[in-house]
Amino acid sequence: MKNNRNNKYFLNISNKQIKKHRLAQKLSYEKLSLKLMLLGVDISAQSLYHIEANKRTVTDFELCAIAKCLNISPIELLNDFESYLEVYTQETES
Repeated sequence: MKNNRNNKYFLNISNKQIKKHRLAQKLSYEKLSLKLMLLGVDISAQSLYHIEANKRTVTDFELCAIAKCLNISPIELLNDFESYLEVYTQETES
């Protein structure tokens, strides 16, 4: 698989799941950012917006910290990976 940062699917595949779980728990970007800071992970509210908008990458430790703040498993944030692979494979084969 080509590592192309310009690919619209590449920046992160957890964005939709993060947003879904954040909204389900009625957490604002600011509140989630504060919870992350208590864990020692500095992600601003603006950066959280960019993550959810698929405009910023998420590191492995950030993904785990976000999951902890949302009281879910990091694996749950990767639920869209299989559908990402299907779309990406179809587009690259065309």
